[in-house]
Amino acid sequence: MAFNTQRLQFPGHSGATLSARLDLPNGHLRAYALFAHCFTCSKDLAAARRIAAELTREGIAVLRFDFTGLGSSEGEFASTNFTSNVADLISAADYLRHHYQAPALLIGHSLGGAAVLAVAKDIPEVRAVATIGAPADVGHVLKNFGARLEEIEKEGAAEVDLAGRKFLIRKQFVEDVRAQSIKDAVASLKKPLLILHSPLDQTVGIENANEIFLAARHPKSFVSLDKADHLLTNLEDAAFAGRIISGWLARYIAADAPQGNDLIEHVRVTETGEGKFQNSVQAGSHRLFADEPENAGGFDSGPSPYDFLSIALGACTSMTLRQYADYKNLTLGRVSVDVSHAKIHAKDCEECTESERSGSSRIDRFERVISVDGEVAEELRAKIAEIADKCPVHRTLEAVAKIRTVVKSGSQAELR
Repeated sequence: MAFNTQRLQFPGHSGATLSARLDLPNGHLRAYALFAHCFTCSKDLAAARRIAAELTREGIAVLRFDFTGLGSSEGEFASTNFTSNVADLISAADYLRHHYQAPALLIGHSLGGAAVLAVAKDIPEVRAVATIGAPADVGHVLKNFGARLEEIEKEGAAEVDLAGRKFLIRKQFVEDVRAQSIKDAVASLKKPLLILHSPLDQTVGIENANEIFLAARHPKSFVSLDKADHLLTNLEDAAFAGRIISGWLARYIAADAPQGNDLIEHVRVTETGEGKFQNSVQAGSHRLFADEPENAGGFDSGPSPYDFLSIALGACTSMTLRQYADYKNLTLGRVSVDVSHAKIHAKDCEECTESERSGSSRIDRFERVISVDGEVAEELRAKIAEIADKCPVHRTLEAVAKIRTVVKSGSQAELR
């Protein structure tokens, strides 16, 4: 679902084929991350997709996969347990190592969080670990079995209803989770740890985050996912988690350079696959989103196309005025520029010529309000307006621009 998603398959711990998605950023790639989903969830959980999108936005590739017997992966879920999940994570890390690059970051959600804490020591390339709503005790998952737990222990297996789906749970699963010691794994982690947890989590209580934090050694960090539920069903909560993880990870991986060491001269805009309008934007060493407001069907995750035009005009105006003031040794207070855009009827355009107003079409009109801190003499006020009109973007917008379009297909064929 992120900027460039590849569908992959690789053998899990038992030889069963596991289904995966590799979300790749456009341009320079800083590191790979391995994402472990929650108990009985899948790689396609909406929160996982949104977190991956935020990470890829910052140049981090994310591999998310379905554990054995879940989602689109082969195998029998009833034959799996926590230990087998850990083994699947090692298989996933091996796949990345041999075909791409070993993961520098492990991210785990819920029981997946406990799994990445347990496996981190076995993947030497891992530089940092992040958990979301993770239990401090793997046995915590047994609370979901309710009265069926006694039946499992007595009969050896039972069907358990989890989030509206039936799963066959065997006694070996119960015995396996009871044998795990996540706190011991945390205490010996020796890697930077970021713990994200909601104080309102009704599935895995906030006290689990406290226990993990106290067991961990520094460097360790805790961020509260205020108002979020366990599955981060509000995608804004998932996006926030993704931004926090990518920002924190910046201390432990290479600096971002979206287009590599040799920056290309043009801007690249690419659909992310998230929502209807969201696009990733690469401009030199910068990454950002372009989107539409929510009332227009977007996520409002970035400026709209016309917002970008207004940004260009406002920024160019401010820079042009500062350049002029420095050249003339003028004392000019801090400049700010407000730009608004509207489509109006040509006949209503006060700035247009008589011939331009005679048309019946609608035209684009940008209104620019320049503010300067402090007092500005009347003669300087007029000069500011004159210099602002010399801004290169201003001139481009008022001129008739020519646009050449080349369409490339997947086979690189060009249509002109």
